[in-house]
Amino acid sequence: MTVAGLIEATLDERELEWEKTGEGYVVTLPGEHKQKTLCNLIPGAHALRVEAFVMRQPDENREKVWEYLLQRNARMYGVSFSVDASGDVYLTGRVSLNSLDADELDRLLGSVLRYADESFDQLLSIGFRTAIRREWAWRVSRGESLANLQAFASWAAPDS
Repeated sequence: MTVAGLIEATLDERELEWEKTGEGYVVTLPGEHKQKTLCNLIPGAHALRVEAFVMRQPDENREKVWEYLLQRNARMYGVSFSVDASGDVYLTGRVSLNSLDADELDRLLGSVLRYADESFDQLLSIGFRTAIRREWAWRVSRGESLANLQAFASWAAPDS
């Protein structure tokens, strides 16, 4: 089976939303904390490259964000956190095409989903605390829903 055939069959078997792009594939991974993570699978001559955007560059506490990411990297499988020239945060990895099968692709996608989703609230609370507090106050003042900010309720509300 070709690499393209393996990827497409695995994504279909796992019932994942995906589309073919010029370079490879974009897979939509549904999460709980981060509603969805778009994961790029880019086959090369010898390896499959995996890339997923996690969040834009932090507004504040960059050093604490980088420290958190580096500490997480030490315990991760298949992918690691990285930062682009703008400071945006990604998950990136490579796997040899010789070792790529449906199970390994499933593990890689599971890793991307797990690390993006599990880390998302913590990363936001470190890198966007002031903006989240401001958003909370603005929504309260207008009577808007706070539903998608509940993960930050313990510190974002003015009385906390």
